[in-house]
Amino acid sequence: MIPPLYLLRHGQTDWNRDRRIQGQMESDLTDLGREQAARQGAILAGLDLPAGIVAHVSPLRRTRQTAEIALPAAGLVPCFDDRLKEVQMGRWEGQYYAELKLAEPEAFSAGSILHLCLNSPGETHDTLRARIAGFLDDLTGPAVVVSHGVALTILRGLVLNATMPQMEAMSRDQGVVWELRDGREITHA
Repeated sequence: MIPPLYLLRHGQTDWNRDRRIQGQMESDLTDLGREQAARQGAILAGLDLPAGIVAHVSPLRRTRQTAEIALPAAGLVPCFDDRLKEVQMGRWEGQYYAELKLAEPEAFSAGSILHLCLNSPGETHDTLRARIAGFLDDLTGPAVVVSHGVALTILRGLVLNATMPQMEAMSRDQGVVWELRDGREITHA
């Protein structure tokens, strides 16, 4: 049984703004990204979080920056976990989406960003799924999770038993908190 989860995608980064592939490369929050993280903190502070909740955070810089802004509002401190890092995308990391689309148009044939990321020359879908499943298996109580768009989509898919088309349709918004409880997802904006 998965305990209640509160999920935060990091705020907008300079690479998100510029449509550049991040994967596990580092980038910083923009002013908007810091505002989004502050909004997430206010959302967390307004929720009736369960006693004993722990905050698990990807150690990448953009998630650390988000956690530094959002978590204190709820009285939480981060516990870093490498399993929450974004999908590693190999030689594509650092490239602009527009340049990659010109250089490797076949990679964009499925149309979805999730499909693109999970079929990069880096980490496989199965490897990412296994590390996220390992994180979920190790949870012992309710948690706030600060992670990334693709990693959180896989996490949500595992918890909600979603199909790939359902995961492709999931929002990857920044500045919101997704609450997963009793097999349902609630978006707090």
